[in-house]
Amino acid sequence: MTGIALPAPLSAQGQATDAELEDLIPDSAVDNPQGWASDSSDPGGDTPEEEFGADGADLDPETPLADLPDLAVEWPDDLELPPLDIDLPEEDIQFADLEIAGPEVAFTEADLVRLNDSLTLGFPQLDPPFTERGDFVERFEALSTIEELDGDDENIAQLAARAREDEELLAELLRVYGFYDGRIARSIGTSGAAGGADNANPPRPTVRFDVIPGQRYRFGAIDLGALGTARDADVLRRAFEIQPGDPMQSDRIETERFDLDTALGEFGYAFATIDEPQLLIDHDRDEGDLTMPVTPGGKYVFGAVTSSDENFLPGDHLATIARFDPGDIYQRSLELDLRRAITATGLVSSVTITPREVSAPVGDEPGVVAMDVGIERADLRTIAGAIGYGSEEGFRLAASWEHRNLFPPEGALKVRGILGTQEQLFGVGLRKNNFGGRDRILSLDAYASTIDSPAFDANTAGLVATYERRSTLLFQKPVSWSAGVELVATDERPPAVGGVAAPRSTYLVAAIPGYILLDSTDDLLDPTEGFRVSANLSPEVSRNRGTQSFYLRARTDASTYKQVTDKVVIAARAAFGAIPGTDLANIAPSRRYYAGGGGSVRGYGFRQIGPRDTLGDPSGGRSVVEGAVEARIRTGFFDGAVSVVPFLDAGSVSQDVIPDFDEIKLGVGVGLRYHTGFGPLRLDVGVPLNPGPDDSPVAVYVSLGQAF
Repeated sequence: MTGIALPAPLSAQGQATDAELEDLIPDSAVDNPQGWASDSSDPGGDTPEEEFGADGADLDPETPLADLPDLAVEWPDDLELPPLDIDLPEEDIQFADLEIAGPEVAFTEADLVRLNDSLTLGFPQLDPPFTERGDFVERFEALSTIEELDGDDENIAQLAARAREDEELLAELLRVYGFYDGRIARSIGTSGAAGGADNANPPRPTVRFDVIPGQRYRFGAIDLGALGTARDADVLRRAFEIQPGDPMQSDRIETERFDLDTALGEFGYAFATIDEPQLLIDHDRDEGDLTMPVTPGGKYVFGAVTSSDENFLPGDHLATIARFDPGDIYQRSLELDLRRAITATGLVSSVTITPREVSAPVGDEPGVVAMDVGIERADLRTIAGAIGYGSEEGFRLAASWEHRNLFPPEGALKVRGILGTQEQLFGVGLRKNNFGGRDRILSLDAYASTIDSPAFDANTAGLVATYERRSTLLFQKPVSWSAGVELVATDERPPAVGGVAAPRSTYLVAAIPGYILLDSTDDLLDPTEGFRVSANLSPEVSRNRGTQSFYLRARTDASTYKQVTDKVVIAARAAFGAIPGTDLANIAPSRRYYAGGGGSVRGYGFRQIGPRDTLGDPSGGRSVVEGAVEARIRTGFFDGAVSVVPFLDAGSVSQDVIPDFDEIKLGVGVGLRYHTGFGPLRLDVGVPLNPGPDDSPVAVYVSLGQAF
């Protein structure tokens, strides 16, 4: 049995011995110690001459004595010392009866929390209850040094050393929660295996802390300096939610200080300061008085935005990016938002924003503060590339070169190319970012391409102008949209038969494409919750062999995502498209609807699903229906970076505007995802469940990003 060691009182024998020693010291020795020491007449003992000889005064202190006195201590022959026996208890730690003043404490009835085989916390205090116990235990467990010990290697010495550190930690945590009179009772012993120290499995060293928090202190007076002089004093004071009489918790002070600082920044106090808090503990009152001087500094509105590099990113352009106008009440969150938006342009390597007072507040009139933006230019040229593969459509390699600020501000030139088994393309594009507003893009793209697919062979030149508002990796929008104009000249023909090429047909197409997307998902590249709904509408006019046709290309896509467990996400997709207004023959084959491939119905080749001509080649249709469902299951491989994705896809294409569902193609398979910082890498293997005569038994797809 072990317990808390208390100092032993002096024994009666020890007290008598001290009394006798005092009687032997004469009063003269106390009054004049030096004189008493040199006095030759000492009634209590021999004189120096009698002790050392008559010539003792002439002894040389540097010369050793010739004759040393014989000193001898006899060692008893029959003395035997018993062997040292350290008897450690083999059962759980027990405590001696202790008298601890304060709240009612019952060690034997303590609530025990066993953190591991070596560490137990006891809570013997019954009244008042320790209401913060759960959070207290979690924080202690996270910081405990005993928790770091290896249970197989620990010993009493190691445990005792760390127990002292943990005892200090517990006392500090009690003070954090306002228990300034708390005490910790520590006991170290053994518990566990039976059989004693000679057993093959000896008892384990253990430590138990009994936590007696005592009375919890409360906040007393609260002094927030000049906060009361602010125009919004009442609102700001409510932001600091600590009130006199609240239970004390010191780390809550920092939380509320942050909230108050945020509120000051959101209500126009651009230059407000908050000094370090000081907490004065009064043990007589069981309270702590808090002093935290606040200097609001006056209220301000936004002024102009200035730039340190006007030729690169001028201040008036930065003002169009900002989500505030001159005269709006200053908000620190909008200042930080502007900083993020400038970073998102990709044109700067660093950016700082410094509020500068233009005019001071006067009476009830707020002052004006300008936003001085300091920027450093980043490398403006980018080379990018992507590679993909599908067993039915072959390889696809895309590359681009871009200068992101060739025409300041934010005027980019991009040259791109595609080299693939079925597609080749060269294009040149101009783009103006943040044109007319935040995240709004004006682009002009000219391209020439060739496509040689099982469905058609097309040589196409096009010019597309688009104005859009879209999501970025930094700012995912709930609503994205685009509108534009498209001019296309395409020379197309059906696939060659037996090496004999079919005649070509030229189509001239003018279109006004529009697009809108509603997005509530939690991630742009790898969503786990939410939904997306998009619609594409493109009124078009087409001229072919003297025939002019008007029609509407329309398509809507919807997808939803649900995280059912920590490691499983269920995703589903549905799509419907139709081309009303003209016959199929008047629509260029490249602008008809097809299905099949990695982004459509997996297990089938690219554009291989749909009506076929008399030669058995896909001819496309005027309507399409697609659906897919998959489970994205995280594994433990590579620290959880790998997911397994079983999927089921379906699709049907009809020549009529209303789908007839004469033939629905089904594909099933499994995929792998490797999650990176820029999105998941995708590998899907699909099998057609009802293949046609020309469909392969297995299709493989490799790309970046989820299938939908």
